[in-house]
Amino acid sequence: MADDQKGAGPAIKLVGLRRVYGDRAALEDVTLETAVGDSLVVLGPNGAGKTTLLRILATLLRPTGGEVGVLGCKLPDEAWKLRGKIGYLGHEPLLYRDLSGRENLRFHAKLHGIKGARAEARIEELLDAVKLSHRGDERTFEFSAGMRQRLAICRCVLHEPELLLLDEPDSNLDIEGREIARTLIGPGGGHTRVVVTHDPERFLPEAHQVLRLDVNEPAAVS
Repeated sequence: MADDQKGAGPAIKLVGLRRVYGDRAALEDVTLETAVGDSLVVLGPNGAGKTTLLRILATLLRPTGGEVGVLGCKLPDEAWKLRGKIGYLGHEPLLYRDLSGRENLRFHAKLHGIKGARAEARIEELLDAVKLSHRGDERTFEFSAGMRQRLAICRCVLHEPELLLLDEPDSNLDIEGREIARTLIGPGGGHTRVVVTHDPERFLPEAHQVLRLDVNEPAAVS
């Protein structure tokens, strides 16, 4: 990462972030700064607010309180400036099951203003990277769960986002699939990453920063 990018301010800045559902606090007083190009690994049990945090960073959920800054944009007020800079990989692959792999990626390319030969070249590059070129014209309901996850990763990085928000990115992937995914969403690709995982042994070696969330306990940053 270039020195000027590192000095441009944090990629993510949270000050007293809070999110409440009814009378239950899903996130309480989360404060941290993550540098551009770094990997933040988020750990914690189910129900600790890990996915809630990702959805707030992805502009899909509004915070209840505190300050949220992402890539220089203040959320939720400037969410519209941010969406094209984020790649979000959630629990669901966000694919249209009746469309083929290529058709799904073409649809998402249009959403990001990528058209024509440029879009086709990017789609073929990604399908080749995840070893799905030969299956790209099949409808995704015919894909295995692992193939859908590979295609979802292609969707996530199609527009070359600055920030990757990854919720259990290894889900449904075998050893080969994990290594393939690493070429697209692993560290060192010039992007900032937030990785939610239940597999700390795999992701902690890549972490520049770790956020530990727990139910009814304060967030801990290391």
